[in-house]
Amino acid sequence: MAITDHAGLPPEALRPTCDPATLGFASTRELDGVDQLIGQDRAMDAIRLAAGVRHADFNLFVQGSSGMGRRRAVMELLREQAGQRPTPCDWVYVNNFEAPHKPRALKLAPGRALEFKSAMEELVDDLAIEIPAMFDSEDYQAQRRALEQEYGQRQETAMAEFAERAKSENVAVMRTPMGYMLAPIRNGEVVKPEVYEKLPQAEREEIDAKIARLQEELAKVLQQAPKIERELRRRLEDLHRGMAERVVRDQVQEVAALFPDHEGIQAYLDEARQDMIANAALFLELAAQAGQNPFPEAVRKAHPLPVFQRYAVNVMVSHQADGTGAPLEAEDLPTLDRLTGRIEHVSEMGALVTNFTLIKPGALHRANGGYLVLDARRLLSEPMAWPALKQCLQSGSIPITSMAERLSLMSTVSLQPDPIPLDVRVVLIGDRMLYALLSMLDPDFPDLFKLQADFEDDMEQDDESRRLYARMIAARAKRDGTRPLTAAGVARVLDEAARAAGSNRKLSLRIDMLSDLMREADFYAAQASRDEIGVEELDRAVAERERRASRVRDRLQEAVERGTILIDTDGAKVGQVNGLAVSMLGGFAFGHPSRITARVRMGSGEFIDIEREVELGGPLHSKGVLILAGYLTSTYALDVPFSLRASLVFEQTYSGVDGDSASSTELYALLSALSGLPIDQGLAVTGSVNQEGEVQAIGGVNEKIEGFFETCRRRGLTGRQGVLIPQSNVQHLMLKPRSSRPWSGASSASSRFPPSTRASRC
Repeated sequence: MAITDHAGLPPEALRPTCDPATLGFASTRELDGVDQLIGQDRAMDAIRLAAGVRHADFNLFVQGSSGMGRRRAVMELLREQAGQRPTPCDWVYVNNFEAPHKPRALKLAPGRALEFKSAMEELVDDLAIEIPAMFDSEDYQAQRRALEQEYGQRQETAMAEFAERAKSENVAVMRTPMGYMLAPIRNGEVVKPEVYEKLPQAEREEIDAKIARLQEELAKVLQQAPKIERELRRRLEDLHRGMAERVVRDQVQEVAALFPDHEGIQAYLDEARQDMIANAALFLELAAQAGQNPFPEAVRKAHPLPVFQRYAVNVMVSHQADGTGAPLEAEDLPTLDRLTGRIEHVSEMGALVTNFTLIKPGALHRANGGYLVLDARRLLSEPMAWPALKQCLQSGSIPITSMAERLSLMSTVSLQPDPIPLDVRVVLIGDRMLYALLSMLDPDFPDLFKLQADFEDDMEQDDESRRLYARMIAARAKRDGTRPLTAAGVARVLDEAARAAGSNRKLSLRIDMLSDLMREADFYAAQASRDEIGVEELDRAVAERERRASRVRDRLQEAVERGTILIDTDGAKVGQVNGLAVSMLGGFAFGHPSRITARVRMGSGEFIDIEREVELGGPLHSKGVLILAGYLTSTYALDVPFSLRASLVFEQTYSGVDGDSASSTELYALLSALSGLPIDQGLAVTGSVNQEGEVQAIGGVNEKIEGFFETCRRRGLTGRQGVLIPQSNVQHLMLKPRSSRPWSGASSASSRFPPSTRASRC
């Protein structure tokens, strides 16, 4: 098929390059760098709105392609905004003395949490010394002796009075190892048993009755002893409580005076005071063990001991009191525990136990009052993390519940801490597909994330944007610690940015990719002992990057060169044309030709897409075949039945084929098969077609041209080989330098297929 209507594109149209002379500098040393993203005004305005608006639910989803510096831009802008916001309050957990399984959350002014924790530790340490000292004092000992003497005297007096009454009735009270015993007295002496037996019957009966009566009275006297002892214990307990209260009250008041405006702390200290008084024995037991402690009593610390954890303060969040602004947190592993906090357990005697001091904060606690940045894909991949985040945002609080507890997999005793009120702005960073899926499948997502920051993939290329891009390159080189770039080197980077954007009118904003290229070029400049990065080093970096990733491409080209894969690059054949495809391996895309053949015969207007019949063709490819069938049936034989049976196939393809970029190529093959006119095999064709016969733009045009060029180069260039592309794809041409050498083989197809007479002439 000879192309006579359109001349080939000139070499300069295949790779429009940046002229270093137009940049206005010799080296990036001369530039005032711009160390921020450019061309992202729309996205940055959305981030500023999310950072500044005070209303709830204005959380932000940042979307865009990776490698554009989204995370760094978000962190820098939020850090600036966080410094202008007030510092949030501190939060602590303390013991609930009435219900220990429900710890209480206390809110303190910024910077006071650690002060409160230290004050409670000093309180326990001081009481561990002063309470035992109080009970060792002469005052306490004197009051205790007085009580013991008082109640001892009451018991002795009762027994003495009973003994006198018994003696007046000639009965003696004797204490034996078995208890008290009553015996008759005659002539001032106790009657012995043998003498008692010789007494007259009447006298013995009188003695027995008297002793029985006195026994009952003695029992009543003895029954008063436990009651007196109980009264003594109660009096001693009152004495202990009174003595302990004097010490505890004074010490607690000193702590309370440090926090006069915190009602929650005042209420907690009142409960702690009562508990310390009631459990003063804990401090006395510690004093009893002092002999085993190698440290002097004055420096011994009691607060770390497990028995005194009931008075500890578990600091969840603490900020500086000097007004450093709101917190900014980025959680790289957003699991449920690391997001909402966790309750740890320790093993004691084979059982798992916990207490409020084992409550650990999560990212939401640390970011409370400020900003939390999360990776959306990692968040959604963690079990139950996304539902937990939504629950916290919807309820405005942070409940701490473990995954095992949510799934009812844990039967051990756990805690129910007070939820801490939540005021945070969450920023999710993800791609556009995730945003679309969440918007479509999660009804809560649009309500919770009302803002989106959509980062541009590229920006328009003009003199102003190139100079701004050069300043950004200068700043990135300085930040990365690489050598400065020459003006020609900057122009080379701009050309790579245009190629990455897939257009000679735009510049890619995937800054990380270009930064990697500059750092690799810096390595080669160091090897060559150069002070600046020039075109040579950048060319080598591009070539080496391609070489590392091109093993599969080279094996494929080798198979074509050896004839394993049949591709013709000269001559002419009927019903056969070279199509072009793009394959992607990792981040490396490469084009390669593929033979497309068409066979026709008389039939009933049936078009057979062999790829679809064997389920190797994707939906877009099948759509393209149906469209070209529609074009043929609506263009030819309008007044008679379309008596045609045609089959189309991509030869030697053993994997899936998708995309409609070969529909115009398949149409050429069909027209050639119908007309019997051969197609020049030195040409490859790409482009989609609609039912009006208009040729439409396709993707990957640079890779496709380069792939066919490489095949022709290996087979031998004839000067007549080329690629037929849609006119609308000319603006996307940005071939590699070697492909822009004198090979004017890229031609643009007309915007509409020629009428049938001209088509048959092909």
